[in-house]
Amino acid sequence: MEAKLEWLDDPRVFRVGKLPAHSDHEIYRDKADYKAGNQADTLSLDGEWDFHYGASPRERTEQFYDPQAVATRAEFNKISVPGHIQLQGYGQIQYINTLYPWDGQQYRRPPFIDGDTQGMPGIFSDAPDNPVGEYVKVFDLPTHFEDKRMHITFDGVEQAMYLWVNGNFVGYSEDSFSRAEFDITEQLHAGQNMIAVAVYKLSTAAFIEDQDMFRFSGIFRSVRLRALPEIDVTDIAIKPTVHGRNGMVDVTLQLSATTPVTGNVQIAILDHNQQSLLETKISAAEQVRLADLLVPDIALWSHQQPNLYHLQVTVTNAVGDEVAFVNYPFGFRTIAIGADNQLQLNGHRLYLNGVNRHEWSPETGRALNEADMRQDMRVIQENHINAVRTSHYPNQVPWYFMADEAGIYLMAETNLESHGTWQKMGQVEPSVNVPGSHVAWHDVVMDRAQSNYEQFKNHVSILFWSLGNESYAGDNIADMNAYFKQVDSTRLTHYEGVFHNREYDDQISDVESRMYASPADIRDYLTEHPKKPYLNCEFMHSMGNSVGGFDEYMALYDEFPAYGGGFIWDFKDQALWQDDPITGQRFLAYGGDFNERHSDYEFSGNGIVFADRQLKPAMQEVKYFYERYENK
Repeated sequence: MEAKLEWLDDPRVFRVGKLPAHSDHEIYRDKADYKAGNQADTLSLDGEWDFHYGASPRERTEQFYDPQAVATRAEFNKISVPGHIQLQGYGQIQYINTLYPWDGQQYRRPPFIDGDTQGMPGIFSDAPDNPVGEYVKVFDLPTHFEDKRMHITFDGVEQAMYLWVNGNFVGYSEDSFSRAEFDITEQLHAGQNMIAVAVYKLSTAAFIEDQDMFRFSGIFRSVRLRALPEIDVTDIAIKPTVHGRNGMVDVTLQLSATTPVTGNVQIAILDHNQQSLLETKISAAEQVRLADLLVPDIALWSHQQPNLYHLQVTVTNAVGDEVAFVNYPFGFRTIAIGADNQLQLNGHRLYLNGVNRHEWSPETGRALNEADMRQDMRVIQENHINAVRTSHYPNQVPWYFMADEAGIYLMAETNLESHGTWQKMGQVEPSVNVPGSHVAWHDVVMDRAQSNYEQFKNHVSILFWSLGNESYAGDNIADMNAYFKQVDSTRLTHYEGVFHNREYDDQISDVESRMYASPADIRDYLTEHPKKPYLNCEFMHSMGNSVGGFDEYMALYDEFPAYGGGFIWDFKDQALWQDDPITGQRFLAYGGDFNERHSDYEFSGNGIVFADRQLKPAMQEVKYFYERYENK
């Protein structure tokens, strides 16, 4: 297989050699290793990598991925992984909202729409504004990894990546915010190995990753190598359902091995005190399914009482040796639409007192660590916020486990936003909108929906699958909705764009979702026999001296059972610490402070907290009203 630069120009090519998405479970050798937190079969590749920056594809380094081309890499510098290229001294920092980073400088339109069968050759592969970062990591393979299957996982790479191992091309991936996993067993060998990655800032994925944010590139989430056990647990699907006071659990496991799978699988379900509630054993196979496991007298999960159970999976081989162990927390709850179009959790009215949350640190941008996430979660809990929309992409895996533990309701958003293809100068004009109903753009968005579902399907905190943000409407988004409905009957779907195209009213979204409607507009909708519950996926736009009049939105709870609340835009300012060249003091820099043109300037500052998590005065209003409805 040979890497092709023209893949950057083709929306039909978005994964090459990449393994299918699967659940976000962690695997240990045995229960003792799990209790000790010892993942001996995982090697982190985070840290310092060799690096070269090219301002365009023409400035890429030929054969940089060849281990023998030592002289070619002589001029490479060092860069930290995870981290954004633009925050480590390369390229231009740029903040923009609805436009594309090239607007006003390069003319581009999405390829393969409106009868275009030729595409747009060179639109990104031969573009003067498409920088490439070339990464190289040399490492010694641990001896206990030898003779095992090996996978490498990239938790997040923005935006298009090519991977080589020891000079051999392995694969290609887009979708900046979903994991990219590759089997590199055949390419690795004992002793010293070399991994090379070329990351291009722009590809056709840029048309559907037009989120309101700073535009970065690079390997901005963690990278690791995993040696697979003799029998690997490839995927876990946990489906808990509520039946009166009891719970039923269906568990489906996908197992893999180099030889036919033999041995046994033991399943145990434990309560929050680690007391075993049931245990059962079954013969191992490529697929193992246990249905209708009874858990009596269950404690339901909610914001007020985030009760969690634990599924434990122990795999033994043909001679009885333990080879793999998984512990996964899960919970029992229901989410439904009741009488009068009321959103109901566990049969009671659901109040979504939420925020939209970009992943953000003023030091590292979207390259967060677990401590950053825990600090965000602390602020959310202390201020009576009970819901988060993962705007507008899958977040890092630990965030979902934290939400499970804290009782935070999640709207899990798919990585899709094509704002700049349908809204111009504030007006709806979808003539070149993607994905729309264009065949060439169908598979890429379906893949993103599948990645979102497969990775996070076991998290009790997820109440809604969101199809993406501000991408208008069309058959492709309707197909995303149908997909989520097919694979998951335990959650609702969400999408706001139907508001702009009522043709898809009955095909997309279980809820009427709007942005920035006035209380009067919402009242009009809710008094005219609405077909769906109403929620504000974005409201209150917390910019400057804002969030006044919040009481008018909260009063709608008391007037209309079908009013579900919503998500404030947004949680935290996007701003970066910079040093003032005159005073030498640090200050928080917003859009436009980096000499970027064009920019949407201080529009990056919409948070109810500053970028460093200091509370803004607006938080007083939010905390007061959200507390009133927190325990209803």
